[in-house]
Amino acid sequence: MHQEIPPADSADVIVVGAGPAGSSAAFYLAQAGLDVLLLEKSHFPREKVCGDGLTPRGVKQLVGMGIPLNAEDGWFPNKGLRIIGGGVRLELDWPDLASYPGYGMMRSRRGFDETLARTAAKAGARLLEGVNVTGPVLDDETGRITGVTARRDGAERSYQARVVVAADGNSSRLSLAMGLAKRDDRPLGVAVRTYYTSPRHDDDYLESWLELWDGDRLLPGYGWVFGAGDGTSNVGLGLLNTSAAFQHTDYRRLLRRWLAGMPAEWGYTEENRTEPIRGAALPMAFNRTPHYTRGLLLAGDAGGMVNPFNGEGIPYAMESGEIAARVITRALAQPGQAGAERVLHGYPQALRDAYGGYYTLGRKFVGAIGRPWVMKFATQHGMPRPALMRIILKLLANLTEPRGGDAADRVINALSRLTPAA
Repeated sequence: MHQEIPPADSADVIVVGAGPAGSSAAFYLAQAGLDVLLLEKSHFPREKVCGDGLTPRGVKQLVGMGIPLNAEDGWFPNKGLRIIGGGVRLELDWPDLASYPGYGMMRSRRGFDETLARTAAKAGARLLEGVNVTGPVLDDETGRITGVTARRDGAERSYQARVVVAADGNSSRLSLAMGLAKRDDRPLGVAVRTYYTSPRHDDDYLESWLELWDGDRLLPGYGWVFGAGDGTSNVGLGLLNTSAAFQHTDYRRLLRRWLAGMPAEWGYTEENRTEPIRGAALPMAFNRTPHYTRGLLLAGDAGGMVNPFNGEGIPYAMESGEIAARVITRALAQPGQAGAERVLHGYPQALRDAYGGYYTLGRKFVGAIGRPWVMKFATQHGMPRPALMRIILKLLANLTEPRGGDAADRVINALSRLTPAA
């Protein structure tokens, strides 16, 4: 049977942005046999501000995509989280669960994002680099998105599709052009990070420092030291907008001052810094909605998928990309437009089912730790209790058995289910 070859500028689905969300969506869409255009404004390899640390939740998504996690490709495993605060230093291994691997990973985003994009391309997605999407193409009668306009090699052109996925990050110009602004009732974080050559580069625990002081102010957030296994450490800090100090803090200066208190032999000094100090916003807890409107689905940072408990974004970007792909695949298998539309309208509910109650709990959590006395109390009274901290690790990293599990899993899952969706 002769199969018609689609025009180069049209597809079943256009995915805008080849970060973790976009590449995951494109991978699963291509695996399902759909024609996918994956449009990336940069050229790989490209930089992205991130801690580079993956919990077992992120590793599960990589394994699901069949990505080999070999040391020679830059992957460096870790076995848990070391937490420092309240005068206590606590090492917590990742929980032993059937639903998730028992290890995390480090990989620079420069290599990580390219690996995911190339994996999507191997699955059949058509990856186009250097394509800067400038806006939506809208149907005059319905206002539905039918494609995108873009600039490539200095020339304007358009691409057509039945469905479009916005995976274009926190600023998500495509979402804004479709009338989807950020919500002010959701927490926002900011992260700054850089790299240093350090003898601690092969530390096999991710390290989190819970007490960030700006003079005599305790700030809501944490510092991190993540060994990259390549001679460098990724060092940074993340802060939340639930504190009055959020708009009045020089984050780069704060990072330098925090590192000045570290032991000299760790090497976190200016002469050992290998990259500029860069910052990025962390859009949390569904800070842009609705996640579906008029043919456009939001995935990853474009839809505010960052976990408010710990600032982790990659697993939720990849998972939301997979959820979007599953919904789109079902929708485009419907015999008519009305049926397809009904399925697509189910996407926001699928996200609420996956994260809604948990993200609401996270919003309450970040609201509470915005009060310095709460942060101080929690650190002083929680850190000396390893059994309690193991439960808190499960909550913060969202690592529980979906069904069954131990008593902590059941309590965390029940809390998430009973809490109204974000």
